[in-house]
Amino acid sequence: MGDGSRTVRAARLIEHGKPLRVQDVELPAPSDDAVLVDLHFGGVNPIDHYLAVGRVNPDGPLPRTLGGEAAGELDGRPVLVAGEGLGAARDGLWAQAAVVPRAAVVDLPAGMNIREAAAMGIAGLTALNCVRELARVTAEDRVVVLGASGGVGSMIVSLARAAGATVWGQTGSPEKVSPIEEDGAHRVLVGGPEGIAAEIAEFSPTVAFDPLGDGFVAPVVQALAPRGRIVSFGVSAGAEVTFNMQLLYRKALSLLGYGGGQLDRAERRAGLEAALEAVITGELKVRIDDVLPLDQVNDAFRQLIDRKVQGNLLLDLR
Repeated sequence: MGDGSRTVRAARLIEHGKPLRVQDVELPAPSDDAVLVDLHFGGVNPIDHYLAVGRVNPDGPLPRTLGGEAAGELDGRPVLVAGEGLGAARDGLWAQAAVVPRAAVVDLPAGMNIREAAAMGIAGLTALNCVRELARVTAEDRVVVLGASGGVGSMIVSLARAAGATVWGQTGSPEKVSPIEEDGAHRVLVGGPEGIAAEIAEFSPTVAFDPLGDGFVAPVVQALAPRGRIVSFGVSAGAEVTFNMQLLYRKALSLLGYGGGQLDRAERRAGLEAALEAVITGELKVRIDDVLPLDQVNDAFRQLIDRKVQGNLLLDLR
């Protein structure tokens, strides 16, 4: 081990569609443009599952360590690690430590909780950019957040409320209503597309945030006020959608897609720094549902699939 390498436990994708395996992996010594980060917590997101089953980036290298966001320490200072293809095009962050590009590391501001920071690299960045950069939510807006109990949805609720907007959230589970209200929603709708269509129409939102797709899109297009905006950042209910295109153009609606993979390095860093600052100021609330040990990584996937997560799910990587 005199070459500077190190052996760590890591959650490895061996074959698409098969359970991850926690194995010992030897890390290389960092090159000039890379650093070795000791990792504490890693975020678990739908994109991680899509990568595991081969739905996203099926040609990525195998075997590899998964995990696209984590928080830990670099030379004793707390840091967030995300981006640069981690977990997708190269080994990721679900490990005790990782050798990562320097560009993937962002120092945490004073007062930032390292556990909450682990949810900022993907979920926090998505929420911040959807609310502030795409929808540009203001106090004049009426906002509906579909999937408001999810990791991103819960953050969007808090950010939109902090902007002064009137915020309604949607969930399919009555037991998730109270936490959504705690995140800042003025009202919570419970039900699927047909069950909430009339109430959304009455609300006439100016902005809708949609991580669901499928049958939710049509009633949102129907309900949106003229010049309203739909921000799509996921299709967990289904990617194929049907809606009345005539309503879209006659009401001058905007359909905006958020793709985090399209951000360049400068955009990603600026967004991460803004998201971390929003946590410090209290504008962005981070709801951590559970923290599972690394050995239970496949249980974490099952919780996501079964929609049992309220907010964000983390792995303890130590």
